Amino acid sequence: MTEPSAAVVILAAGSGSRVGADVNKVLLDLDGTPVLAHSVRTVLAVTGVDPLVVVCRPGEEDAVGAAVAPHLGSRDLLLVPGGETRHGSEQAALDVLAARIEGGEIDVVVVHDGARALAPAGLFEQVIAVARADGGAVPTVKLAGLLPRDPGDELPAGELVGVQTPQAFRAAPLLEAYRGARRDGFDGTDTAACLERYRPDLAIVPVPAGPANLKVTYAEDLDTASRLDSPR
Repeated sequence: MTEPSAAVVILAAGSGSRVGADVNKVLLDLDGTPVLAHSVRTVLAVTGVDPLVVVCRPGEEDAVGAAVAPHLGSRDLLLVPGGETRHGSEQAALDVLAARIEGGEIDVVVVHDGARALAPAGLFEQVIAVARADGGAVPTVKLAGLLPRDPGDELPAGELVGVQTPQAFRAAPLLEAYRGARRDGFDGTDTAACLERYRPDLAIVPVPAGPANLKVTYAEDLDTASRLDSPR
């Protein structure tokens, strides 16, 4: 019997407004390659990934397809029009994967932000392994301390962390959670938020990552990413 695979969903349905571009930021050039294509190449190097899904803005299918096609080799890619929100785009991807999840062909779903071009293959491998073992995995990075707006306020105790992608989850509970969200009209801020609401019994384990897993948001981020990418 064939072992179940991990499906990877790359979200690429954003815009270029904050980066100062008139095109989707994942289509911008990073060291001679579109930002999105960096993530695609990395994911295709991870063993046991099938299928790879890219969620794009409706109407950008041709542009996104052209950006990633030269980097696919013999591999296939599912290109899915996204929703109006991040949650809607995640739902669109799960709708495409549902039959294979229910059939046991896919046991883990990874959701990654296409603007995080430098996430290494090892991080994908780690979150997939942790999700299989424990239920869910979310990369985190330690953040510097914050000061309260009001000197009389107190910040919550504990370590402050930032959450990144790729995030990985067992596929069947994730599909169940998103079906519950669709029924209730719930729109989560990220994948983990939806799972925590509808499957609080499922452990979501923090996986240490780092600041090099940069998200391209502003124009200067492209320069920073280029410098970080150069030793790779």
